[in-house]
Formats: sequence, structure tokens, C-alpha cells
Amino acid sequence: MDRPSAVERSLREAAPHEILDVIRSMIEHRHHALAVDLLLVDYAMTRLQPVGVLPHTRPPVSVHDSAPGRAFGAQEAHCVYDRSANTAAVYLPVSVRGDRLGILGVTLPVSQDEELDAAVLEDLQECADALAHEVVVAERDTDVFLQARRAERLTLAAEMQWQLLPGRSCARPEYSLGAQLEPAYAIFGDCFDWSASADDLYVTVSNGMGEGIDAALLTNLCINALRNARRAGLSLSDQACLADQAVYGQHGGSLHLSTLLFRFHLPTGDVEIIDAGSPRVWRVRKGTVEPIELEAQMPLGMFEDTAYVPQHFKVEPGDRLLFISDGVYDALSPGGEKYSLRALAASINSTRLLPAPQVPRVMLQELLGHRGSGPAADDSLVMCLDWHGRSQSREASPSNPGYVALR
Repeated sequence: MDRPSAVERSLREAAPHEILDVIRSMIEHRHHALAVDLLLVDYAMTRLQPVGVLPHTRPPVSVHDSAPGRAFGAQEAHCVYDRSANTAAVYLPVSVRGDRLGILGVTLPVSQDEELDAAVLEDLQECADALAHEVVVAERDTDVFLQARRAERLTLAAEMQWQLLPGRSCARPEYSLGAQLEPAYAIFGDCFDWSASADDLYVTVSNGMGEGIDAALLTNLCINALRNARRAGLSLSDQACLADQAVYGQHGGSLHLSTLLFRFHLPTGDVEIIDAGSPRVWRVRKGTVEPIELEAQMPLGMFEDTAYVPQHFKVEPGDRLLFISDGVYDALSPGGEKYSLRALAASINSTRLLPAPQVPRVMLQELLGHRGSGPAADDSLVMCLDWHGRSQSREASPSNPGYVALR
């Protein structure tokens, strides 16, 4: 059997739009597979969409009540045996650094009552892992995988926002992080961003003014100004000031953004935070759900030369933080009833056993149950961060592969 490096080499040498064909050919050759399919999760994270030539001739499958969905949720291989046909369908998570992209489905021939060998499952998972990395790279040069994610057409504003995001989840030994936007196919002003180095995790959550393309353009300006300052090595306060000046310089105070800026120090759990008129923060610690009270400062771009002063708190292993935009707090039912803080706290509590990447989708689904199926008055954002902390035996080191920057 070829070593996994042969798979990786073949994928790297393939044209971006052909990497699925290459992995399919290799799995068919190595394991005599009857079928190999790639399903990517859609923007709403409710369906797994088949990758193929448009228009899709095969229907999507549900994330919630299907065998591929089970593998996607658990992030581990799931096998379904068809004894009458002497086949086994294997569904393997396609994920990279905690970002859940989709599922690789492989149908294999098996003898009556035969179970798949653990070495076969391990090799198939290595193929899925290699494919995940190449899909992320290939998306720069082909639309094949981005098209497959669409259960419906994106608005232009939503297209701009999704292209701005770093991903929808990520993980390192110290933390696990997930976020989701709604309405997924018509989002316009809410946004999030993150970046990590050996010892720091930066997280930004923004809620921009306006609607449609105007809101998307405003958010793009702000996020790129923050990235520009962060990549120049500026402090969190200076990052906020540069973004504030960029937005004010463009709009003269007529448009602004409510923004949360965080810097988590990974070795200690110390957190530096700037609350620029921002979305709210909740903490779950030892089963207790409580809001984190912060001193609100001016939104970015509201006034000229605003000075921003960071506040500090500390996270402990086992803490869960949730960052929630006003589109959640202010959502109205069809009868005009506002989504209450009590309902939000109940939703946070009911999802406490779920992993961080699954929490935003579930919370926003519960919000949809309150709001109803009509068009949303505002977009909504939920981000969830589970803090594990760094053990004393793990010291940051350039030679440690666990400390590679995410961006």
C-alpha cells in the first residue's frame, strides 16, 4: 500500500478542479471502492451538498438525520453496512485545523458478516485529511467547491461577507472555536475574524450599520483595517484606533461599526478586550451562565481620533465564551414578542454539552423557531469559544507542530 505522502503528492500535482477525481481514482485503486463522493456543508450548515458538475443531479443530505450527517457532527468515521448487497458505506470527516468542511463518502465491497479493517479506515481518514487541505488551497483557483456549498444563490452582500471570513471553526490544544451567520444566504453587516500565533489568539466580532452592499462594504473596510494593523504588529488599542480612523476617514461619522476586539494570551489565559459599542459576551463557568459586563466605548468610525482603552479578565480551563450580536437579542416573533435574555440564557444552557463548532448553528436554529420563517429584520451572529488552556508540559516552541499560525 502506498504511503499517505503519495496521496498528498498526487493531490498537490493535480489541477485544482481535478483533486476529487484524483482522490477518487486512488481510493478505487487502493481499496477497490465502488463509489467515492465528496459532500461539502452548505453556508447554512444544514445540508451536505455533493461536489460535481452544475447543475447538481444528486440531492443533498441533511446534516441532522443522515449517516453522513452523523459523521459530520461527531467528527469521526461512521460505517453503514448493507449485508444484502455485500457493501459498506464509510463516511469520513473532511476537516482541517478544526474547520469542518464536509464528508468523504466511500462505498466498499465486503464479504458477508465482514467488518472493515481498522487499517483500511485509518488509510481512508488520511486520504480525507489530505483532501481537506487541498480543498482549502484549491478554492483560491477554482469555483468548483464554492459552488457546491450553495443550497441557493447568495446575495452579492453575502458573497462579499463569506469571502471575508477566515472559516467557520478552528481548533488548537488551548481552545476550540466556532461561529455562524444568519440568514446565511443574505447576510450583510455582521462579521467575525480570528488569527493565532504561537502565544496569542486574536478574535474580532463586528456588527456594521446599514443593509445590503453598503453594510458589506463597511464591514470589509473595517476588517481589513484591523488586519492591516494586526499584521503590522500593533497593540490591540492601536488596531482599534487605526480601524476607527479608516472608517471615519471614509464616512465622516455617518457610518460606524459596533465591534469586540480580543487578544487571548494562550500560555496564561489572560484576555485583553476592547468593547467598541459591541455585541455582548456571555460566559459559562462550572455550569453557571452569566453575561460579562464591560465598559462600552465608542463604535469604530463614529468620531474622529477616538482613544480606545483595553480591559482585562482571565479565562479558566473549562470556560465557554459566547459572542452574540444584537440581531439575536432584538429578534421579534411574528406576534412582536422580543427574544428575551431569559430565552437566550436557556439556549446557552441547553447547548452546553455540544462542541463549540456546533453551538452557533443550534442556537440560531432555536432563534429561527422564535422568529418564524419570514424574512429577518436584521442579521444575526453567534460565536462560541471553549477554553482548554495550555498544560504545563506544553511549552510554545517553533518546533512544536501544534503552534502553527492559523492565518
